[in-house]
Amino acid sequence: MQINYLKIVQCDFLDFCFRFHHSLLKMGKPAKLTVLGLSESHSACVSSPRCSGPRLKSCMLSCVPVLSWLPRYSFRENTMGDLISGISVGIMHLPQGMAYALLAGVPPVFGLFSSFYPILIYFIFGTSKHISVGTYAVMSVMIGGVTERLAPNLNFMIWDNATNQTVLDIVNRDAERVKVAAAVTFLSGLFQVLLGLVQFGFVVTYLSEPLVRGYTTGAAIHVIVSQLKYTFGISPDRHSGPFSLIFTVIEVCNLLPKTNVGTLVVSLVTIVSLIVVKELNTYLGKKLPVPIPVELLGIIIATVISWQVNLHGKYGVEVVGEIPSGLQPPVLPEASIFGQVIGDAFALSVVGYGIAISLGRIFALKYGYKVDSNQELIALGLSNSIGGIFQCFAISCSMSRSMVQESTGGKTQVAGALSAMVILIITMWIGSLFEELPKAVLAAIIYVNLHGMMKQFMDIPTLWRSNKVDMLVWLATLILTVLFNPDMAQHPSYRHTHSHPQPLGLVQRTLVSQVKEIPGIVIFRSSATLYFANAEMYQDALADKVRSNVSQQQHYLLGAKHSEHSLQ
Repeated sequence: MQINYLKIVQCDFLDFCFRFHHSLLKMGKPAKLTVLGLSESHSACVSSPRCSGPRLKSCMLSCVPVLSWLPRYSFRENTMGDLISGISVGIMHLPQGMAYALLAGVPPVFGLFSSFYPILIYFIFGTSKHISVGTYAVMSVMIGGVTERLAPNLNFMIWDNATNQTVLDIVNRDAERVKVAAAVTFLSGLFQVLLGLVQFGFVVTYLSEPLVRGYTTGAAIHVIVSQLKYTFGISPDRHSGPFSLIFTVIEVCNLLPKTNVGTLVVSLVTIVSLIVVKELNTYLGKKLPVPIPVELLGIIIATVISWQVNLHGKYGVEVVGEIPSGLQPPVLPEASIFGQVIGDAFALSVVGYGIAISLGRIFALKYGYKVDSNQELIALGLSNSIGGIFQCFAISCSMSRSMVQESTGGKTQVAGALSAMVILIITMWIGSLFEELPKAVLAAIIYVNLHGMMKQFMDIPTLWRSNKVDMLVWLATLILTVLFNPDMAQHPSYRHTHSHPQPLGLVQRTLVSQVKEIPGIVIFRSSATLYFANAEMYQDALADKVRSNVSQQQHYLLGAKHSEHSLQ
């Protein structure tokens, strides 16, 4: 009996596979060894002798992608674009990092750390050329839920002899929240690394687009509600568990008579200014070499005005406060916290990976390269786990920064590394200048940056016309995310149909001789329904059968049996 294919799912036993493969050859039985889920560079490790030079080199290049593309980096073609892109994205990291740190419940300077260390790690291990990793609103609000749950304000109330009343010990509270954020980030990174090592990158296949967009829209609503206290200058109690968002909104409404007018004015002026300039950026997009850095200008102007007018002293406007200069030394996270955040860490690992790989695939499809899903898991995992040691909070990929990185000419992750250098300069020498920045300005930046997610409500009429089942998935995910916390809403239903695609035409060595094949056209049939979970498998099988790249503009007749969606 001839063995045509030996399919091995687990790739941890490469040496065993190699020896078994060669034993078949010695027995005179032709065999082809295929390790499912491996990239081409990983597969090369199997076909090479143990400990051989080519095998070691191939494994090294696959595990550390920067070693494969950086030596071939074209300074003439890429340097200027990456330089402009890196500076532009670095400028965006400053306000977004500080703003999203508020969402995570930690001091703003830790948002700058989270915009530095993880980017450098991803530069080394990532496979996408265009995404901008760093702080992200959804991840930050999930971290904030954990930090506020394990380090609530009530645990840090102390008696002040000067005023004869209890006051909040902000210093110790923030220190404890940083420990919690670092621990859950470190653990989520370990989850991602482990999932990547066992080739679990395919899990994102089961996250349909309606589910992801419904989830991110619901998470955006949580983000907005969490920032209302900074917009109105009030102090609502924290609510957790199911319906916590509704309880928070009710309490905010009850506290509206206590609104700090100065804080509200700062918020409204900032929001209007940001919207106007961003619309101007859109209108003049083709005429401007780079977008106007409205967020950076906003925090600079707001800081100067706050310092000159003394908004904090005269009008009670809450400001950022002390921002220490320099970097933090590495500290191992407290293992005692791990048991309390295992579920949160796993949720963060899945959500962060799903967002990053989805955006990475968009750019990969646009520019004709491939993103290795398993290597992306490992890259993000190392970014988070190493970042957790340096007291960062969990990161993912930002659509707004990625679009700027791509539109300003960024062609490689050198742009990302340069943006990290911008943050390093700010952290070392400039950060302390923003101590008088009103927190209301950071909240306004968050609101305006979420407008893209809020526009996803327009998916509802589109899905109503195209696919009502997808619309129900979108709405159900949104409602679950709003009523429950984002980490509690991640229980999507899975469905999977194995497709057995095959080309149709003349069958050699059979009695069917009337069939004629037309040069340049291949009829390719799928034996199963096509949907989001097996569409990429179908494309990969097609590329393998016809020995061509499907992304190229070539003509194929795709015949899909009972397909729900046609492949574009």
